[in-house]
Amino acid sequence: MSFDPIIAAIRFGMGLAPRHALPGGVDDLLGDVSGPDAMADAHVIPSFEAATPSPRDYRVAFKLRQDAQGEAGFAAADARIGQLRQQARLAQMDHGRTVFARLVDAPIGFRERLVTFWADHFTVKSRNGQTRHLVTPYIEDAIRPHVGGRFVDMLIAAESHPMMLLYLQQAESIGPTSVVGLKRGRGLNENLARELLELHTLGVDGGYAQADVRQMAELLSGLTYSPEDGMHYDARRAEPGGETVLGVNYGAEASPAVIQRALADLAAHPATATHLAHKLARHFVADDPDPALVAAIATAYTETDGDLMACYAALLGHPAAWHAAPQKVRPPVDFIAGACRALGVSGADFRGITEKQAQKWLQNPLRVMGQPWQDPPGPDGWPDRVNDWIIPQTMAGRITWALQVPRVIRDPLPDPRDVVRHALGPEADPAVVFAAGAAETRRDGIGLIFASAAFNRR
Repeated sequence: MSFDPIIAAIRFGMGLAPRHALPGGVDDLLGDVSGPDAMADAHVIPSFEAATPSPRDYRVAFKLRQDAQGEAGFAAADARIGQLRQQARLAQMDHGRTVFARLVDAPIGFRERLVTFWADHFTVKSRNGQTRHLVTPYIEDAIRPHVGGRFVDMLIAAESHPMMLLYLQQAESIGPTSVVGLKRGRGLNENLARELLELHTLGVDGGYAQADVRQMAELLSGLTYSPEDGMHYDARRAEPGGETVLGVNYGAEASPAVIQRALADLAAHPATATHLAHKLARHFVADDPDPALVAAIATAYTETDGDLMACYAALLGHPAAWHAAPQKVRPPVDFIAGACRALGVSGADFRGITEKQAQKWLQNPLRVMGQPWQDPPGPDGWPDRVNDWIIPQTMAGRITWALQVPRVIRDPLPDPRDVVRHALGPEADPAVVFAAGAAETRRDGIGLIFASAAFNRR
């Protein structure tokens, strides 16, 4: 089977929408990624450095409170910390509204899907309330600028970002025989090295051993972060001596340049090409993708030195990507965004909702559906198989949302007979078309559409 505009919009984009034209071909999908980033310009999210409150703001506030113990200024210093926490909570919520604004306003949404995919591949999450509003800025810094570029550039940006260093506790890793290690009696934390090899590059079957994890952790030991100095390389923390990873010796002295060379070698490894190709095919096409599709993506990756646009072209250009039967499921975030697109909700509508509305329409339902906002279960990100999402308790959350939320975000509700075509296309499942038209109320009709298997699958 070849290109189909309905499949393209649903399987590779954010879904159909009455406000947006259907993609006309594979070139439209690829152009959505390679062209100007209109959604980032229209709905701005700050970088890590520009986001407030910053880790440094917290560090200063905690120091002031500590110094004020037993003094008249303690109450004010303590209140300042509370203000920062409230500011961070509101910033996280605003970032969430902004992300949803992008999802509904994107004409196709292939870029948005890829940003989500790669952000999940390089998962970070906040370990405390001080950084919970900084996950989206991390994605804005390390992921979004590189989705149409080379994988190695995204790899370097993600592995060295403050949020990755904090999440995987690289800031706590110190070479045991380094100057700082000998002085403090501290040692390595292997989290970043392990996830770098197992999740981010080679894959669990990529041919590395525990010795490679240890050597990579030693190589990375000088890479650190502090609120005062940001991300930096501290030679005093770096384990001295040469490290050998996957049979490659990286010399007697580590440095930022040596770390980048090691990351480039991992990005160029054949196991990385296969691992990434399989993940892309599994995410977009099927839980158990056609081996020929995976091979085509891996070949494109290898032949172009990790050019991601070439990988997407191989994905979209393969017949196995265009099978008629949907074999994947919209995750909860995509479910809500896709339903809102079909209802004609705009980005401005999302940006205008209140904190209470965001909690009722987005945050609480996402938790019930099994995808609490920016809180994945671990470094391997969200599950990516059909059976992980379609279970009774989380499906109940989708049904509840479908019946309760559309009527408050679109008042009055549109005719379900129109919405079913907006959501599923002109050749919509006849059973869903009939049910939408036969429902006693618009609320029930629209609820049936969004709760249907036809809408939830892609």
